[in-house]
Amino acid sequence: CLNMVSAQAHSVVIAGGGPVGAATALSLAGRGYAVTLVDRAHPQPGPSAFGMDIRNVALSPRSATLLRQIDSWPEQAAAYTKMCVWEERGTSRLAFDAASAQRSELGWLVEVAPLLAKLWQRLEEHSNITLAFGSVTDVVTTDQSVALSLDQGGETTTLDTDFLIASDGAKSAVRDALNVSVRQWPTGQMAVTTVVRTERPHDATAWQRFLLDGPLALLPSMDPHLCSIVWSQSEQQATQRLTLSDSEFCSVLTRASEACLGNIQEAAPRQAFPLNQQLAAAANPHRRVLLLGDALRVVHPLAGLGVNLGFEDLHELLTIAKPNVDLGRLGLWDKFARQRLLRSEIMLRSLDGLKRLYGNPDPWVGWLRNAGVGLFGRRQWLQRKAIEEATGLRHLSG
Repeated sequence: CLNMVSAQAHSVVIAGGGPVGAATALSLAGRGYAVTLVDRAHPQPGPSAFGMDIRNVALSPRSATLLRQIDSWPEQAAAYTKMCVWEERGTSRLAFDAASAQRSELGWLVEVAPLLAKLWQRLEEHSNITLAFGSVTDVVTTDQSVALSLDQGGETTTLDTDFLIASDGAKSAVRDALNVSVRQWPTGQMAVTTVVRTERPHDATAWQRFLLDGPLALLPSMDPHLCSIVWSQSEQQATQRLTLSDSEFCSVLTRASEACLGNIQEAAPRQAFPLNQQLAAAANPHRRVLLLGDALRVVHPLAGLGVNLGFEDLHELLTIAKPNVDLGRLGLWDKFARQRLLRSEIMLRSLDGLKRLYGNPDPWVGWLRNAGVGLFGRRQWLQRKAIEEATGLRHLSG
């Protein structure tokens, strides 16, 4: 067990070993930084059904490129080539297709367990990475270093480092220890998630229907008849739908999806979690501390952007964190911090506005939505721009 790690031996400490934290550790270690990754424990497999992890993330081409660069792309990634979007009270549909953006795919649906397994296998093999397990209890910063206190089974360990990166999630202990305030946008919604077996094959298409109560997404897996479900809805509806029998839930889901894939034949155990959007007051609260991923912002799962925004943070970080750079140099992260906060604010407000727009039952608002969707559907260049934004390709192409 480590009692003290010298600043010389460990120049970067990363709190949080989820996908973004683990990828950050591997990326920086690959550039010669001595990295210590801190997490409470080794990642554990989550609930599974039909042979797949119920927890899934939709990864953009940009995120895929980043993971391939650190040799951490999981074999279980399911590519989707099309998206179909429509609404409960609408007559217009939007169809996106990878070919219109000169792509072979729009993105991939990736199970969390194999993704983490691949990342952690690489972490354990890397000579520049030390793993430390424990709970963060305190963070003390000076102009020269950062001291991170860890509770390791009742014993306190101190890690001294040149630079600290917090990617420890929505309830970030590092952010709390530094008293960084957080703005919240309560949605009054919960997300019900599960995996279902469908009558018709999903055809490598991500299906999304905007219901008055919240969006329903059916996301394709490697099996042509298995889809992951992310269904945002009011807390009251979510609570009630968790109590339904499997067959009742399948019937409700078939109706809600307008049987776009035929009957929903089977459903795995359901989970529900509250949906709250939030944004930290600072991405760089101290010259030697950065917040990334969900520690910085949490977005509505409406567009599947959460983990991709975290990987986007990392992509931008790597434009600055070249080999042998003193990451704690005064002013080094000012522009990065401003841009990441602005990007987060725009995304949070856009998703909140979209949710309100599609949740408005006013028939005139519905008519305007339909007119807009119809116009959008006839403008290929506009669709291509939307695809590029949603998949991160806009940034790849400059």
